[in-house]
Amino acid sequence: MYYKEEFEPYKKRGIQLLNLRNLTRQHENITGVMIQTKLQFQAVLDQVFPEYRGVFGDLYSVVSLLLLQEFPSSEDIFKASEETISNRIKELCKSRSIRWASEKALELKKAAARNPFEKTVYQSHILSLGMYINIILQYKEHLSRLSHR
Repeated sequence: MYYKEEFEPYKKRGIQLLNLRNLTRQHENITGVMIQTKLQFQAVLDQVFPEYRGVFGDLYSVVSLLLLQEFPSSEDIFKASEETISNRIKELCKSRSIRWASEKALELKKAAARNPFEKTVYQSHILSLGMYINIILQYKEHLSRLSHR
């Protein structure tokens, strides 16, 4: 048996290496789930408020997601005044000026006017959108905490 088998020295893996391997696998799994979640989020958004895309530079920014959570349809944007939306944007994004917030509120009003769906037929879409937003926000918060360690 000694002459037939090619033996290699036994490599004892350190606990840190095993932890790193496990965390890497978990990260890959979670990243895959997040990609699927974002795709599902986009699919629902396209059925509810497709014109929302493009209002913010980053659809997945915290400001964009929180605002969409509060005003998930063009109906909600129409019901709110431009000032209300502008103030809410400013509250969510303290690093930007009120002028920027006002511009975004105006863009949202225009996006709502262009929206092909006047009324959201399925409330289940709004519910799904909210759930996807919560998942994405939790993921972003988790990544933020990890990067500060």
